[in-house]
Amino acid sequence: MKNIVVVGATGAVGVEMIRCLKDLDVPVGRLRLTASERSVGKRVVTPFGETAVELLSEALLKECDIALFSAGSDVSREWRERVVASGCIMIDNSSAFRYEKDVPLVIPEINPIAALSHQGVIANPNCTTAIVAVAVYPLYREFGLRKMIVSTYQATSGAGAKGMQ
Repeated sequence: MKNIVVVGATGAVGVEMIRCLKDLDVPVGRLRLTASERSVGKRVVTPFGETAVELLSEALLKECDIALFSAGSDVSREWRERVVASGCIMIDNSSAFRYEKDVPLVIPEINPIAALSHQGVIANPNCTTAIVAVAVYPLYREFGLRKMIVSTYQATSGAGAKGMQ
């Protein structure tokens, strides 16, 4: 069982992260939810029970094993060192660390072993990139695909809950 905090839990991606934890049968011990000050105290019903939204803090991080970040690049950069110092593993959904050599860029269906080389932070590629890569990876392995040109048309959900409203 892992104690998990979702940072940006009340946003569109944070809500989906919580749903995925349940759908993927992640062994969650205690789920903590954090968001901006305007959401603090809000009660949220999750598959793991009802919980109040909190502000992210170093004390909270010390009680967690994994921090799923979906609050934007600025927040991820601001909290990186404190997350790592707490012993918690940051899995970041923003673009903050995607090009850093010491941060593995992981798509679980393609390179899950890369996550084991983390130094406290794991990044994932843009959502569209991940979906395309999962579909194309078998072609790459079988036929040695070398180049691909892709055009994407991003959904409003990329702007978060506010954008969708």
